Amino acid sequence: MNKRNIFLLLLSLLTTMASAQKSAPAKQKNIIFILADDHRYDAMGFMKKNAWAETPNLDRLGREGKHLKNAFVSTALCSPSRASILTGQYAHKHTVVDNTAPEPNDIEYFPELLQKANYQTAFFGKWHMGNDDDHPRKGFHHWEGLKGQGEYYNPSLNIDGQRIQFKDSTYVADLLTDHAIDWLNKRSKDKPFFVYLSHKGVHAPFQPAKRHNDRYKNKPVPLPPSYSLTATDEYKNHNLPEWVKEQRHSWHGVDYMYHGQIDFDTFYRKYFETLLSVDESVGKVMDYLKANGLEENTMVIYMGDNGFSFGEHGLIDKRHAYEESMRVPLLIKYPPFITPGSATDAMAQNVDIAPTLLELAGIAVPKIMQGKSFLDVLKGTTTQHKDKIFYEYYWEYAFPQTPTMFSVRTEQYKYIHYYGLWTQNELYDLKKDPNEMNNLIADPAYRDISKQLSTQLFDWLETTGGMQIPLKRNDVPKFDNKFSKQY
Repeated sequence: MNKRNIFLLLLSLLTTMASAQKSAPAKQKNIIFILADDHRYDAMGFMKKNAWAETPNLDRLGREGKHLKNAFVSTALCSPSRASILTGQYAHKHTVVDNTAPEPNDIEYFPELLQKANYQTAFFGKWHMGNDDDHPRKGFHHWEGLKGQGEYYNPSLNIDGQRIQFKDSTYVADLLTDHAIDWLNKRSKDKPFFVYLSHKGVHAPFQPAKRHNDRYKNKPVPLPPSYSLTATDEYKNHNLPEWVKEQRHSWHGVDYMYHGQIDFDTFYRKYFETLLSVDESVGKVMDYLKANGLEENTMVIYMGDNGFSFGEHGLIDKRHAYEESMRVPLLIKYPPFITPGSATDAMAQNVDIAPTLLELAGIAVPKIMQGKSFLDVLKGTTTQHKDKIFYEYYWEYAFPQTPTMFSVRTEQYKYIHYYGLWTQNELYDLKKDPNEMNNLIADPAYRDISKQLSTQLFDWLETTGGMQIPLKRNDVPKFDNKFSKQY
């Protein structure tokens, strides 16, 4: 064969290959979003919060993906935070302001947009918007929802409209994970998928899987520096709001937690024992993806819906604007462009999840979304995302100890503004005072900073439609005897 024929043959082969590549379907960009309940930002083994807590699979996800070290929620409460994740909006916009407020009929969740883009979508677990309502929600081809908070053992699931009661000591984290993997096995292989795996754990009252019960019995419980602050006269010298001190002796305080139904040390240890099953779930999902050739084109996201206090300022629970309440774990793996073992200090929020996933899927982000995609941060093309984040919490009838509050946080400062309460606001220099123990609001040296942050906070509320409290008609929550199902 002469050189000319060889050249023509090679040219023909190259043309054929280029044509085949052009006509081949784009590589699927699958997404698995795993949400844990009340998982605070530092409660992972590699964060070394204490010497004995174990999360080997979350540690692995951190090694194989990226850790967003400064991830926050816009409201540290289950339902508002979950609505913000799904809508890309703040609570004053989507109006799911508490755990009983119903979802507006015209609300739009980002999985609806994924459906329109040919994604197969499935939900498993705790929805917890609209009180105890577990009916299938829009945006999901397959639905398996817990009623309200759900149960750790022998839960019932609404599976595509039919409620099924599970028995024989079925543990909720195992059930949800197995059902999610079963759906992945049965899905159509020629379409991309989105799985939302929403765990009950680690919501109180904590009930670890039987295999994990008493794993940490008698382990030493560390106390934060601010634990005893509100129990002493020294409290007054730190200029902290009186409501914080008063809450210490309430349902959400360390001295009378849940009306004395459990002691602090047992509570702390059970939290980490319950977390073990959530960690195992992450491992099962990652192992499944690897074993089935899906690891390279599936984004795995792990996040908490809000943080949780363990004695900081004498408090337990969330709701308030202190770091341990509003800050959450956020780990993301996606081999096509995330460098394994990387981390970023860039600030991100739950309202940013929807825009990020839509951009990944090649879908235009609706203007109504208030969050901002951080895909460039994941790719490593930038180290900045936001220079400030905003926070809001609205007073609840069932838990009147915590007031309505708004906050703005920068890399160095946090300003907290209280509404409807005769008390001082708060300002912290987070670099000098990471434990938020010394309120600088009355310090003349910080007067300009306070004024600047207050202006930014109210500018944000005004420009985003947040200058009024979105009251919702709802029933007063009912309580059970073993920790309220509503809290």
